[in-house]
Amino acid sequence: MKGESHFRFNKQERSGIFFLLLIIFALQGIYFYVKAQPFNGSPKVELNTIVQAHLDSLKRDSAKDTLRLFPFNPNYITDYKGYTLGMSTIEIDRLLAHRAADKYVNSKEEFQEVTQVSDSLLTAIAPYFKFPKWANQNRQNNNPNTFKSNQTENRKASKDLNAATVEELQTVRGIGQTLSNRIIKFRDRLGGFLVNEQLYDVYGLEPEVVKRTLEQFKVVEVPKVEKININTATVEQLASLIYIDYNLAQEIVAYRETNGAYTTLDELKNLKSFPTDRIERIKLYLTL
Repeated sequence: MKGESHFRFNKQERSGIFFLLLIIFALQGIYFYVKAQPFNGSPKVELNTIVQAHLDSLKRDSAKDTLRLFPFNPNYITDYKGYTLGMSTIEIDRLLAHRAADKYVNSKEEFQEVTQVSDSLLTAIAPYFKFPKWANQNRQNNNPNTFKSNQTENRKASKDLNAATVEELQTVRGIGQTLSNRIIKFRDRLGGFLVNEQLYDVYGLEPEVVKRTLEQFKVVEVPKVEKININTATVEQLASLIYIDYNLAQEIVAYRETNGAYTTLDELKNLKSFPTDRIERIKLYLTL
């Protein structure tokens, strides 16, 4: 007696199996078809990108409109500073080229002559220009029509600080023998005062005493000094300046060797131990 096969199906069972397989193959086909098709989300992404770019543009424009300006020396405008002021790259490059030649602008008229900025832009930013006092003095002294008269007026108004004796300095209330000798010694180490403000750098001399001294004495005869190039000077050469000690001189050279040549004298402010409050006076003795 032959046994019956367990794998025999009736017609209804065979139809059920066929439709089940058909559904499985259909689902797999749909799955692979969907997987093979790239996600078509580019229009939405592109739209979001455009909107974001527009928002960024509005933010930048808003930042320019609300930019607060503070007094600054236009001789040391950087690329970024010039951009925020509204200067073109060509105008900024003209100023940088002028400074690279170790030349300064000492008035808004000279600034416009060098950069060729428009009258409207000059009117907007010139009120914030802050030139050092010595620059204004140099501008007046460079005028041949006023040099002699100003020099004579200075002599009449006060004695030359660079020619004052110990005894003459002691006539100022608050200056005794010790301070007068200290002023002369400081002056000799400088090679002569270049600007009146250097008197404030004399150790132990109170600001009130300096003011009283400058009522009687002024820098009349400005000595000539040989500027030191901070991009080529050795540590010893830099340390020879009264404002720069040996450690600071080493720091100046180390910064140069690490970051490359200095492009502006204001980069010295990046040094940790640099006396930034005296940078305008120190720059009188340095060049690039």
